[in-house]
Amino acid sequence: MQLADLLRETLDEDSQDVWENERTPTPVRRFGVRLHTAGLSIRETVAILDLLGVDRSHGAVWNWVHTLSEAQSDPPTASPSRVAVDEKQIEIDGEKKWLYAAVDTESKLLFEVDVFSRRGTDPAAAFLHRLTQKHDVADSVFLVDAGGYLTALSRHDLSGRLDYRIRNHIEKWFQTVTMRIDRFHSFWRGSQSSAKQWLRRFRHHYNHERPNQALDGKTPAEEIQN
Repeated sequence: MQLADLLRETLDEDSQDVWENERTPTPVRRFGVRLHTAGLSIRETVAILDLLGVDRSHGAVWNWVHTLSEAQSDPPTASPSRVAVDEKQIEIDGEKKWLYAAVDTESKLLFEVDVFSRRGTDPAAAFLHRLTQKHDVADSVFLVDAGGYLTALSRHDLSGRLDYRIRNHIEKWFQTVTMRIDRFHSFWRGSQSSAKQWLRRFRHHYNHERPNQALDGKTPAEEIQN
């Protein structure tokens, strides 16, 4: 997407202002956040804003990103037939953590992301519980790659099976988010809460703003609403 197109889309958005007592107009803040989410570092985002005559600090832009992440709506409610679930080890401020994610294999909609201090049946069960609270997954088949997930699924009366082929959609998402992180540094610098905020914003970007090649250029949110 060209820079002019990104700015035009941002200015055209009719959205509620989630920032109060801010001296920077809302469209400018949203534009800065979209630049960062699309792949620019905070420093690069500040540089582009400066070219447009907007002089703001790195800290101000960082605060915009996190303020907006708190206000993003959840993904559309869905009743998926198959859900791929997996976890990946990440580093947050030098400490090993586990990133969990769940994706609809058909619409590619990213249902949920969360970060836990360890992996295993209990974190998997807690993650699945959040899914049951937001989406109708009673009849969904969960595609997993380890037996521990089957135990976690049984705790919530959910169906699942080991699968190493169809569930590659979740692996592709992990590749996408890893490339996005590696664009700046090898691990998050900040708290676990900060990482969760960034992931919520990235989830919204992935579902609502980022065209998906597997969906002929549509976003997952557009695909699930058809």
